Amino acid sequence: MKTCDVSITGRSLEKYAGPLLVFLVAERKKNTPRCDEPVRKGVDHLHRLGDVKGKADEMTMLYPNQSNLPVKTKARRILLAGFGEYDKTAGLEGMAERFRTAGGTISQQAARVKSREVLVVFPSWVKEHRRYLAGCLVEGMLLGNYRFDKYKKADEGDEKFEGIDTIEIHVDSRAFRHEVAKVSRRCRSVATARNMANEPGNRWTPDDFAQFAVDLAKRSDLHCSVLDKDQIEKLGMGGIIAVNQGSSTQPKLVVLEHNPPSFSKTMVLVGKGVTFDSGGVSLKPAAGMQDMKYDMCGGAAVLSTMQVVAEEKPGLRVVAIVPATDNMAGGAAVKPGDIITHFNGVTSEVINTDAEGRLILADALAYGIDRYQPDWVVDLATLTGAVIVGLGNHRAGLMSNHDGLAELISRVGDICGEKVWRLPLDKEYVDQIDSEVADIKNVGGKSGGSITAAAYLLKFVGQTPWAHLDIAGTAWDYTKKSYIPKGPSGFGVRLLLSLIDSWKQLKLGGKNKS
Repeated sequence: MKTCDVSITGRSLEKYAGPLLVFLVAERKKNTPRCDEPVRKGVDHLHRLGDVKGKADEMTMLYPNQSNLPVKTKARRILLAGFGEYDKTAGLEGMAERFRTAGGTISQQAARVKSREVLVVFPSWVKEHRRYLAGCLVEGMLLGNYRFDKYKKADEGDEKFEGIDTIEIHVDSRAFRHEVAKVSRRCRSVATARNMANEPGNRWTPDDFAQFAVDLAKRSDLHCSVLDKDQIEKLGMGGIIAVNQGSSTQPKLVVLEHNPPSFSKTMVLVGKGVTFDSGGVSLKPAAGMQDMKYDMCGGAAVLSTMQVVAEEKPGLRVVAIVPATDNMAGGAAVKPGDIITHFNGVTSEVINTDAEGRLILADALAYGIDRYQPDWVVDLATLTGAVIVGLGNHRAGLMSNHDGLAELISRVGDICGEKVWRLPLDKEYVDQIDSEVADIKNVGGKSGGSITAAAYLLKFVGQTPWAHLDIAGTAWDYTKKSYIPKGPSGFGVRLLLSLIDSWKQLKLGGKNKS
């Protein structure tokens, strides 16, 4: 996503001479749609003709110089953006998602007419949660404005549209500025995660993860450390070393820390950073293997989250850890039946080399907990195809050893629009990964695959409150939305930031589940 300036304005609509002026129009069953006063007569007229109903995604482009609409403006175009029914019973979460969706659709329409400047009138008919919902509208516009065409040339003679440069939100108060600035920061972070994932495997490697973290630390107060292969091996991280054995590219363990001057709580975030997953000796089918460049989306989300952490400086310590490697089938690659030893001394029988993500996450989780003694830890990973079978591409799978942490993640996920669904993690699933020749094995059979993957990770967190997010179904091919592009979605960034915002709500007392 290119840099897009977002501002709040109270400027006269009559004097606006820009390329695109937008009004939201909300459906009201048999009645004339809700709309703002400047376009009321025009909307009434178009509604009587049956041309404007205010339905969600209904877009009507008007050209004031060529119409008889009684709209006083010098704008070159007016867009009437259908919102759907303004239904307060949908709750704040439902309304927030409608505004995000409307924002994404507005960006799509701006792209269609190649408008680099947009002025959106925030509806006067929205009476409650105005500031928050204005932020959701901006969020949808910015996320919907994203495009990745770094390697694509424009067609000869065709003007290349690189996105909206300027968004203005017309509201009655400057108090909206803080919300808009916050949303802008977070959308830039989502775009960063999408950019990382869009890069091909030969252009985004463990070295690039490391360099990104080093550069971010240099321009902020974050502390960065990068462990190389020798250091990883010395620490006994047998999972990372095993996955990397068949590769010509060395692994990295990337760590970014936000250390406030004084803090009482620590959160560790771990993201899977497999920059390309061939499956190793347990080779994946050729069809669709090009998408395995996305197997680092968990690591991308975690490091991109730290961009905002560096700017907003929350009052708790936040540590991001990304074990980064690719998984290749070279002559030295780990083989099915090999036994490895993890950082915490747990031995594991490798049954399937394509179940590699849990091997590198296990070392990173055990290391992060041992070194930082966190109050809670969350990992994100495109871990299993099984979670897509269970939940489709609409929710991430959530597994946890702590009810309070799981409930908070579910709640903030609903609010920010990155939804999760908790799956069980009972002893019976843990028993499925018992090995005859080692402490555990890295797959537990066909049934409950996403849960047994989490059961593997459970062996490395002890009593620390922990949540695992399997984002294999949402990191790309996510639910079709106007503000989610084809390809990587950046899922997890907004969820993690919402969780960091809400950390004081987390009650860590009581007994953990396992």
